[in-house]
Amino acid sequence: MNQTATPPIPRETIPLNADWTFHLGENTDSEAPEFDPASLRLVDLPHDWSIEQTPTPDGAGGAANGFFPGGVGWYGKKFIAPADWAGRLVSIEFDGIYQKSDVYLNDQLLGHRPYGYVGFTYDLTPYLEIGGENTLAVRVDHGDAPTSRWYSGSGIYRDVRLHVTDPLHIAHWGTFVTTPRISDDAARIRVRTTVRNGRAEDADCVLTTTIRDAAGHIVVQAKARRFLSAGGEGAFDATYEVNFPIRWTLERPHLYTVQTTVSDGTAVVDETQTFFGIREATWDPYRGFLLNGEKVVLKGVCVHGDGGSVGAAVPPRVWERRLEALRTIGCNALRMSHNPPASYVLDMCDQMGLLVIDESFDKWRSGSYGASFDEWWERDLDAMLRRDRNHPCVILWSVGNEVAEQGTPDGTETLKMLVDHVHRSDPSRGVTCAAFPNRGPEGSVNANGFADAMDVVSYNYSEPWYDEDKGASYRRVILGSECYPYFRGRAEYDTTRPVHNVHTDFAPVNPWFDVTSHEYVAGQFLWVGIDYLGESAGWPSKGWPNGLIDTCGFAKARAGFHKCAWRTDPQIALAVLDDALAIDPGRAAWSWPKTARHWNFPEYAGGVIRVETFTNCQTVELLLNGESFGTRRASDYPNGVVLWYVPYQPGTLEAIGKNGGAEVALDTLRTAGAATAIALRLDRTRLRADGEDMAHIEIDLTDADGVRVPNNDRLIHFTVAGPAHLIGVDNGDLRSAESYKGSERTTYFGRALALVQASREAGTTTFTATADGLPPATVTLEAVV
Repeated sequence: MNQTATPPIPRETIPLNADWTFHLGENTDSEAPEFDPASLRLVDLPHDWSIEQTPTPDGAGGAANGFFPGGVGWYGKKFIAPADWAGRLVSIEFDGIYQKSDVYLNDQLLGHRPYGYVGFTYDLTPYLEIGGENTLAVRVDHGDAPTSRWYSGSGIYRDVRLHVTDPLHIAHWGTFVTTPRISDDAARIRVRTTVRNGRAEDADCVLTTTIRDAAGHIVVQAKARRFLSAGGEGAFDATYEVNFPIRWTLERPHLYTVQTTVSDGTAVVDETQTFFGIREATWDPYRGFLLNGEKVVLKGVCVHGDGGSVGAAVPPRVWERRLEALRTIGCNALRMSHNPPASYVLDMCDQMGLLVIDESFDKWRSGSYGASFDEWWERDLDAMLRRDRNHPCVILWSVGNEVAEQGTPDGTETLKMLVDHVHRSDPSRGVTCAAFPNRGPEGSVNANGFADAMDVVSYNYSEPWYDEDKGASYRRVILGSECYPYFRGRAEYDTTRPVHNVHTDFAPVNPWFDVTSHEYVAGQFLWVGIDYLGESAGWPSKGWPNGLIDTCGFAKARAGFHKCAWRTDPQIALAVLDDALAIDPGRAAWSWPKTARHWNFPEYAGGVIRVETFTNCQTVELLLNGESFGTRRASDYPNGVVLWYVPYQPGTLEAIGKNGGAEVALDTLRTAGAATAIALRLDRTRLRADGEDMAHIEIDLTDADGVRVPNNDRLIHFTVAGPAHLIGVDNGDLRSAESYKGSERTTYFGRALALVQASREAGTTTFTATADGLPPATVTLEAVV
């Protein structure tokens, strides 16, 4: 009797985020323990146990970790390996575990990974029980927190998935696409695909490469064939031509797809898709950064990875909303400080047209990574390079930040080692290392050839020395990798003595103008784009408060300056100096005089208040309750900030921007009356019932006219009824003692935020906010399968 062979099953990728058991604490009885069920709870990944705990002034995490604790945690997951997995390879991929993780399958240790910011895989096949139940156990050790200079979180804080493949398969992160030559008529696309043969016999491998444009049209298709020995691997290298390519730009971030198919001569055994962009990114010592041959000034911000109330376990929608807010300000670039981000963040940057500096490490041997550096640097650096190398948004690799070895002979050798390794792995991009602002004889970025080892020299808080260093090395490409926003950081300094730190100096010139006044400076990255947890100046603050956007994603008054400086369409923005914020040490820690976006200052009645108008218009007119304070030319104010001193009275404050005498921009602040309502705004009303999708609900206290009330904050209680749940509450005040995981939050300047996440069930969810003395407010969300 003839039997037809069952064709191989192509690759399966199975999400593994749902229904893990979690135990907080150590267990000394077994390496992969079976815990008492009473000590376990069920969690979905990503998960951060630190953000669930209560920060205390003497918490083990200290100021660096926002006073949140670390500790040790165990995760467990049981799953059935179906019979059709027999003869296939099964691997598990972790996008990130913080940190010092040990992973077990059926009591067998698969491996240890000390660094918490990179992804990795383990082969489960040798220990898998086909047709039976299997048990994963993951021990996470953050008992020595803090292990970063900022909030890191603790746990399996990024996604987990299983990959089930034929033994003949495309290697993990095995496709590398570059675009070495581009013209209007044609683009040369080079694709390297690594295929592994895990079969017991040699394999006849046929590789089909199909390139599609964003509309799905095939623009290239080709086949290649070679024999792979049993247990071996091979790289397929091929170059293709795409006619009349659509270039990836900031305005039109067009993405192509490489579909790679592997067959064994009889059937398809594996298939992957890789997105890429056709674009040319170069660095010029005279013009800065060029995208497709045209100068692009980098209007960038540095960002850390936490998501405020959700800690390190950040749903994609949180970052999507934050990136949308940054783009509104005019931001076109991000520096991932100081570690690779979640991969979906780079996907979003590809799709939105945002440029990225991808950074591997903070310190080298001197920081918390020091104990791992010599043994692990190559594997950890490769994890970033191989995962992220196809993203068109990534324009520069960074191999360090403010390393203690800067400017020393050993430091230069280490930098060269890292740079050379990156060049071998990815010759298509340059390499940098963000430098201290140290100008002393020891440790300067210019000492012992340290700067010369970089393709692009990144300066942290060193604007006063751009001209000096450019004059000494005219071929140097200069970039401001960390710059203070608004008016902090551009120091006037005494040339007779070395200046080691400009952090505490106020200056008359905004660092942005060190970019616009120097054609050769590629751009700046503000410290910082978004407030983040950790690196606190001291209790009760849980983090760094000087971003353009707070932890809720709300733009601050100071963001108005950069919106006007960075955007080319007519802009104007009002900001009011709030002396109460400026002089209160608890509110002003590691900060400078604060500006507010409201016009409720009864304490100034009968007095004068300073008003700032940021603009890119030619002239500004200021009016209070219809009375004009005159028109002023922006060019008379070298920082683009027109200052006014206004006798305070309640009402309506208006700033009108004019070009050629015609009104082209308007900003208005209105005095609010007594709070009469709670206003709720949803960023989306329809969610996917996948256990991951979520909505932001913005909460405002408003008066009878709908104006936000900034000076009568209330405790707001939240209830959620339906197939969704609260995953975070916040108000942007890093000094608040309230829990990020509670069901209530006090407004801050009349605002708060609630994050609601869908379950895996379809249905309607009702969200209700209540406060004493105000009517309840309700919105609904619909979750669909």
